[in-house]
Amino acid sequence: MLQGPYSSLNRDRLLIRLPFKSFAVGTVLLPVTGFIACIFISLLYHYEDATYTHCKVSNYLPSISSAISRVPERYIWRGCIGLHSAPRYLVAFAYFSFYRSRFANRLPELLLSGLALLCSLAENTGLVMLTYVSSTETYSVHKYGFITFIGSSLVHMLITCWLWYVIKRHYVSPEEVTSYRWKLRLFLFNISCCVIAAYFFRRHNKYCEAGIYSLFAAFEYLVVFSNMAFHMTAFWDFGSKEVTVATPPEDKRY
Repeated sequence: MLQGPYSSLNRDRLLIRLPFKSFAVGTVLLPVTGFIACIFISLLYHYEDATYTHCKVSNYLPSISSAISRVPERYIWRGCIGLHSAPRYLVAFAYFSFYRSRFANRLPELLLSGLALLCSLAENTGLVMLTYVSSTETYSVHKYGFITFIGSSLVHMLITCWLWYVIKRHYVSPEEVTSYRWKLRLFLFNISCCVIAAYFFRRHNKYCEAGIYSLFAAFEYLVVFSNMAFHMTAFWDFGSKEVTVATPPEDKRY
């Protein structure tokens, strides 16, 4: 659970106390490290297989699906995403609680907060699905996981930017203004990269030009990195909080 820096835990026995900033950095570093490691290993050890496409033209970068589908890349990526998924679910509910307190008397924003929660849960679930079912195992499941991840991610970012626009108008705090500005920039950058990646993917499939699939892969990487950076803005939103794990005292156990 999230606690303020001076919250009392007298009723519970404290097991873990971690500043949210450290929690956020550690959560985001897991997929970042795993992603970079998978790309590097694919290029170093599986270059021909990882960059192969049905067009059989020159290609220089593996797509994300290709980079995480081989061994040991598959297990590196699954391990990192598995470890980072539980904190992501926790943060989704933390945001929902935060929005409920801010928009207690504003029904439209409360409804959007609930939709943001559902999109965040769907995004994380889609990511887990496309991670644990690779494109070389069951392509249809991997594809639907990817679509769920991208679609819910974009809707979640859009709703979040609107909610933080409302917050910025009514609550003046340097951290909240900074958070809103970076959320908006990263959302616009992310959706731009999605559109460009889709263009290169379609162009590759239609014309089979050399190097075009590599451009698709490069913008696909930027989509992932900007998504991670968007979630990293929680660094400002909950910077003064702590993540704590506590158990009831012995005399309260039945």
